[in-house]
Amino acid sequence: MDATFLLIIEIIGTVAAAISGIRLAATKNFDWFGAYTVGLVTAIGGGTLRDVLLDIPVFWMQTWWYLGVTALSLATVILFRSILVSQDRMLFIFDSLGLALFCVIGIQKTLAIDYPMWVAAVMGIITGAFGGVIRDILINEEPLVFRKDIYATACLAGTVVYWAVMEWGGSPVLQQACCALTIIGLRVLTLRYNLSLPVLSRQANAGLPSAQLSEDDNGGEKC
Repeated sequence: MDATFLLIIEIIGTVAAAISGIRLAATKNFDWFGAYTVGLVTAIGGGTLRDVLLDIPVFWMQTWWYLGVTALSLATVILFRSILVSQDRMLFIFDSLGLALFCVIGIQKTLAIDYPMWVAAVMGIITGAFGGVIRDILINEEPLVFRKDIYATACLAGTVVYWAVMEWGGSPVLQQACCALTIIGLRVLTLRYNLSLPVLSRQANAGLPSAQLSEDDNGGEKC
């Protein structure tokens, strides 16, 4: 049951990540091969780095279906382009789903080879976020994980929930489900309430409201 559930998560996560990459490539007018490449690296980039760091066989080299699933994702975007490409929230949906499910996979695979939870947390974040970093670099965008948007932080929160449920004695399926729902929930709250992390700026008053900035720049008087 646990292995089947993890396989389902991995398939859905691969589709979601591939579509998020292909969709962004479409907005940049990439050709089909370019879009496929972006979708593929989005889907396998994080897991590849994870497996290299853990010194285990790279997962997508063991079976062809990751390449096949990415091809089906490309066909889906081509067929339903008007829905998947034109609507901005589609990127958010697929990106958040891929982020959550890949984070779960990274944690589970790391724990399965007897690494401690703190290593699993790092590998979960890498698995979830690094494919998106490569995607953004390939399409010449600032990586989403480095912006003030709550992205990798959501993964971190998910790993804490995973650990808490595990310590509580919950089943592996419950651990994985709670972790994924936490990440997706935080991403939804980020969109709904425009939440963000503080921005590190060289200007000491970069985070102040514009009215306060006016007072400071004019000796305490408002413009």
